[in-house]
Amino acid sequence: MAIEKMKKLRLVAVKSEREELLKRLMLLGCVEISEPDKILDDEETAPLLTRESAGASQCQSEYTMLREALQILDKYAPAKTGLLSPKPEISVQAVMNDRTLEKTLETAKTINLTDDKIRRIEVEESHVRGVLESLEPWKSLDMPLDLSETASCFLLLGVIPVALDLKTIRAELDLAAGECELISVSDDKDMHYLLLVAMKEKRQEVMEVLRKYSFAQSSVSELRGTADENIAKLTKQLAEHEKKKAELTARIAAFKGERDELKLCSDRMLTKLGQAENGEKLLCTEKSVIFEGWFPAKREKELASLLSKFDCAWEADDPAPDEYPEVPVQLTNGRAARPLNMVTNMYSLPAYDNVDPNPLMAPFFILFYGAMMADVGYGLLMIAVSLLVLKKKKPSGTTRDLFELMFEGGISTLIWGFFTGGFFGNLIPTLAESFFNTPADALPQWLQAFNRGILFNPLDDTLLVLVGAMVLGFIQVITGTVISFVEKAKKGHVMDGVWDEGSWWVIFIGLALMVLKVGNVGGVPVVLLLGCLMLIIGAGRNAKGFGKITAVFGAVYNGVTGYFSDILSYSRIMALMLAGSVIAQVFNTLGAIPGNIIVFILIFLIGHTLNFGLNLLGCYVHDLRLQCLEYFGKFYKDGGRAFKPMSVNTEYYDIVK
Repeated sequence: MAIEKMKKLRLVAVKSEREELLKRLMLLGCVEISEPDKILDDEETAPLLTRESAGASQCQSEYTMLREALQILDKYAPAKTGLLSPKPEISVQAVMNDRTLEKTLETAKTINLTDDKIRRIEVEESHVRGVLESLEPWKSLDMPLDLSETASCFLLLGVIPVALDLKTIRAELDLAAGECELISVSDDKDMHYLLLVAMKEKRQEVMEVLRKYSFAQSSVSELRGTADENIAKLTKQLAEHEKKKAELTARIAAFKGERDELKLCSDRMLTKLGQAENGEKLLCTEKSVIFEGWFPAKREKELASLLSKFDCAWEADDPAPDEYPEVPVQLTNGRAARPLNMVTNMYSLPAYDNVDPNPLMAPFFILFYGAMMADVGYGLLMIAVSLLVLKKKKPSGTTRDLFELMFEGGISTLIWGFFTGGFFGNLIPTLAESFFNTPADALPQWLQAFNRGILFNPLDDTLLVLVGAMVLGFIQVITGTVISFVEKAKKGHVMDGVWDEGSWWVIFIGLALMVLKVGNVGGVPVVLLLGCLMLIIGAGRNAKGFGKITAVFGAVYNGVTGYFSDILSYSRIMALMLAGSVIAQVFNTLGAIPGNIIVFILIFLIGHTLNFGLNLLGCYVHDLRLQCLEYFGKFYKDGGRAFKPMSVNTEYYDIVK
């Protein structure tokens, strides 16, 4: 349960074996190849080395094509899968076998090209529908839309805002142009659709009048024939498009039998992409390849056995302290602490020379989560859901960590709920009193004891809950300082730990003894004074002159306000415990008011679903805050980079050995 010890790998191999070497390293899954920037910074060796393409861009393009083909196939021929269906399993040999890759890439290309045709048709359909919509107001006009003039007149189709009065416009046209007709074809909520007929020689006068009234010529005048003729033609065109789309859709759906092969080849190409990307990190001479990387020290024998089969030279060294920021971090934890990897990854991985926080955080995180939820019913739900998903879905990675953490949090929630008397709030006494005419004090003694809370009831013992939350917080904060002291001692900085953490331990012990009136000499709290003296000496030990005074004031101020605010933050445990309990009881009461069991069940399900969901998220967020700010702030040094070895990566299949 620690940060995995890493070794630095330097390797020179024969260039002709490059692809096979990369493939074998990928199958081994324990070597991360570093970017070659550091080697290229060497002015002597850089001119002798080159970086060669390994086809990563082509692999990326083909992988994208396969993914898009699957998305298209799922759109036109969706597969029926169960909600909790696990991924199918496959051997690593099947993933690495390229036998069907070329054929499947052609299938993906065909699917994508067919979908492109469908999208082009849809664009054309959108245009046709737009034209049809613009023709609708002109349906009643029985004349060719492109008719623009007669021997002595000109004709215009156009629109004017509906808010304008046509009588006023007609009157002004009569004054300006004499013989002129403005015919209303139709109206809608926005526009008047009009046909203008006027003498050719009066065109300028007519247009000057219309311009004042925002007259705009209609685009339908560019179409040949009547509106009805155009509508019939375009409707027929839409039907042809629909028929063509149906044919193309059927052509795509016909590939549904290739779905599994497409998924397999997508995973295969994802693996090839990883190999190619790592291949481009290699530096080459005419006959050899060179690279540096990292691997877990415990797998050195496996790596040595693999490399012995190649014509190469290599060495492995422990990283020097100045290289620690470059060393990738891999956390190795047991079953109980492993789900907390998700929490650490969300925050930041520890630095390579720091401590793995997960085993140190797990007891507190799970304990606090259960205290915030504190309900037997919710705990049982969390356990049932997590076990169902883990057993049926068989998730991996972060999803597995999430549901394993839910399972552990569910156990803690159940235990806290048992001791505080919560079962979907106060469901038992509410049901007894509202639907069975049984007072709460007439229930069996064991049920009465449970309802009251075997240890305490959050609503009746609020002050006890608040004090208890702060005591738990104090314990965690002190645990953080102990971890900090141990880490400093491991690095040979024992006295730093004594002055920085030990001073506050003595102060806290002194405060406790003063409250208990124990250990005072002549009424003077000796232990407390000793702690304060240690704090003053320790704060100014590395400062000079006036800096000693400011360092002391800073240490006292930061220490007092820091510890006080940190411990006060743990009051959120009480707040969430009370909030969840009160909201649950409110929904129980609301459901019981009508006196109808059906209504009660409906309100119960809706209310508790909301309360359960909000508490799941809220308790996680607040618990995460307590760990990452109040706890980690005492000892944690972050900034680690995740270890990402070459490996066979899959999205649609799970690899089995």
